[in-house]
Amino acid sequence: MPLPDPFLALGFAFNPLNRHSEKRDDEAFIERLYRDPSTRFVVFSTDVPLLKASNGHDALFSADEAARFGEPVQTVFLGQETDGEHEGRALFALGFEKDAIEAPAPPADVEPIDLRSIAMRGLVAPALVGALGQAKSMLDWHRRHRFCANCGQPSRAAAAGWRRHCDACGTQHFPRVDPVVIMLAIDGERCLLGRQRQFAPGMYSALAGFVEPGETAADAVVREVLEEAGVRCSGVTQFATQPWPFPSSLMIGCFAHADDTQIVVDTVELEDARWFSRAEVASMLDGTHPDGLTAPKPFAIAHHLLRAFADRGTAVLGH
Repeated sequence: MPLPDPFLALGFAFNPLNRHSEKRDDEAFIERLYRDPSTRFVVFSTDVPLLKASNGHDALFSADEAARFGEPVQTVFLGQETDGEHEGRALFALGFEKDAIEAPAPPADVEPIDLRSIAMRGLVAPALVGALGQAKSMLDWHRRHRFCANCGQPSRAAAAGWRRHCDACGTQHFPRVDPVVIMLAIDGERCLLGRQRQFAPGMYSALAGFVEPGETAADAVVREVLEEAGVRCSGVTQFATQPWPFPSSLMIGCFAHADDTQIVVDTVELEDARWFSRAEVASMLDGTHPDGLTAPKPFAIAHHLLRAFADRGTAVLGH
């Protein structure tokens, strides 16, 4: 199924960098890019990006601007820009501990803004949102994997930040991505939505859950809907995917046909689940629902699943 026209609004999904995966072990190539005056850096305080706030919001720092934060605990090569005014410019991610950024005092012209807010508020261009998501996932992985899972000894970064190597036992470790299915079960002119306790008041969204070992994405859709809402499904259709750097998931958006309609809510996972008509879904997306119910914003894949169903109905099942 083709991606919707507003695909660029889907947070973190547009990232046109040339990652040069084949050159990450070429230390001379990486060093040359790192030292190039045109190269720019995204800077993180633990998992929070720093933005220059003196003239709007700018997430890109020159080498001199980044140097005032000191020595980063982690550096990752993100890639080179592939088009536009800055085609060929390299981007690197720099990770700092929070204390290093705040001591003795954070620079007055720099503002830490969490990545979700950056995406929701549209503070930077979509391509840079994607690069920031890539950076956050990689820096988080390094922070969580400082020791070898095989022997327990400290590991070190290699391959321009895309691998960790254990000198004690020789094991190599690579970044992980956790697949998550997020889905709409459809019964004619209705779809199944749920809400978790931590959601904003009145917000409902698509059900979601991690893919388990030995499952296909379709298997996970069927299992998760049955576990969370007691509804049996079939005919799973994949719609779109979205990198979700919280910390490093891949959201796999799907539709499925509901084979029954009796809801039994798993109250450990959900606060509520119910069927919504296409008209209700449209009003939730547009902010006009008579009961004040709402749906996720356009940066989330759930929004686009709901919009496709509101616009196209059962045609999204591809039958």
